[in-house]
Amino acid sequence: MWRPAKNGGLGIAAMSYIAVDYLRHLSPAWHSRLQPALWSLLALAAVVRVPSYRHWSAEFRSALPFVASMLFMLAALLFEALSVRSVTAVLGLDWHLDTRPLPDTGQWLLLALNEKLPKPIVEILRARIIGLHHFLMLFMMLAFSVLFDSVKAPGLGLGARYMFTMAVGRLLRAITFASTILPSARPWCAGSRFRVPGYPHRWAQKYYVPYASDHNAISQLIKLDTAYVDIGKPIGDYQPDWGSMSFLIDFLRPTASEGSSWFSLLKKAGGGCNDLLYSGHMLVAVLTAMAWTEAYGGFSSTLVWLLVLHSAQREIRERHHYSVDCIVAIYVGILLWKMTGFIWSHAASGNRRLSKLDKIQSRLIQAAKDSDIDEVRELLKEIELSSEERNNQIGIKYARFFHGATIFFALTIVVLAFKLTSDG
Repeated sequence: MWRPAKNGGLGIAAMSYIAVDYLRHLSPAWHSRLQPALWSLLALAAVVRVPSYRHWSAEFRSALPFVASMLFMLAALLFEALSVRSVTAVLGLDWHLDTRPLPDTGQWLLLALNEKLPKPIVEILRARIIGLHHFLMLFMMLAFSVLFDSVKAPGLGLGARYMFTMAVGRLLRAITFASTILPSARPWCAGSRFRVPGYPHRWAQKYYVPYASDHNAISQLIKLDTAYVDIGKPIGDYQPDWGSMSFLIDFLRPTASEGSSWFSLLKKAGGGCNDLLYSGHMLVAVLTAMAWTEAYGGFSSTLVWLLVLHSAQREIRERHHYSVDCIVAIYVGILLWKMTGFIWSHAASGNRRLSKLDKIQSRLIQAAKDSDIDEVRELLKEIELSSEERNNQIGIKYARFFHGATIFFALTIVVLAFKLTSDG
């Protein structure tokens, strides 16, 4: 879906942001000076453009889908967080420390390339050029560029599509990695991030442990199709008083040192270890690249996709994910984005004018037959003015409130996204 960009300003701003942020590794002093200056310049440019923005009525119509998509995404993220803790806790820490990682041909390939490629190229592949928060910021810049007519309005419509698609992707991801628990490529991960019992959950004690390493037991299990080993009384877990949320105890398996609140329990880990198939980081990256390609296009979209590939190989290289996790995330992200064009689509530009033209088509044809040039001009003018009339549907008082609230809310989201995801 490659298209030439309307102008190169957004691409230059995006790549400048990536370059300036990478200075944190090369020159922290220059980074501390240039990053605030760049963000202040971009924020000031956006605020200055607000009074001349002409598509507030379209933004107003997209506000409700935007808020609904955000709530949907928050619910999906909560479900994902519960699932991340659950798949880590269900088998206990001893299993994580003792289980070998899966063989991954992608990891082998990257190690082989380290021996074949020139050292500067290998160092570029190893460099932490881009992370999760960068892709989120690239999308924020893309959405804000509606103020400069670089991207088709409404920006809230584009944001609604992005968050709705991500929420669906997060739900599918949580269902997928919770279905079959894969051993982490970093065996020490669970012990360093989570405090859960060392022994398995009672379900795993009954249905998994007796058959995990005995081939004959597995064969007998297949024949009988029932858990035939008597394990006696299973080892029980700590049972805190979580009130109405006590049903989560079986999923989260808290310990005595951290069982006072189920919500604080979810916030302690910076990320999962066994939430592997498929990669959540790569889903964000691919959705950002798809949005960039459709909404803006141009050479900068090619650069964004190169950054996606760089991020994928680094996820595999650093063993945060297996190769299959990144590959599946790429094609799932592409397919999901293709399916949500009904929320916002660049191809839908001009649809309202076309519908207006359909309504007056017969009058326009008759005026042309009668050679009534003045009537033709009036009808065409009516089409042009239809969008301006919609802009006046919102009262001036409420419009100003909506303008200010939207910009303030969007800038707040930018700051929060940057702070909360800066560590990946």
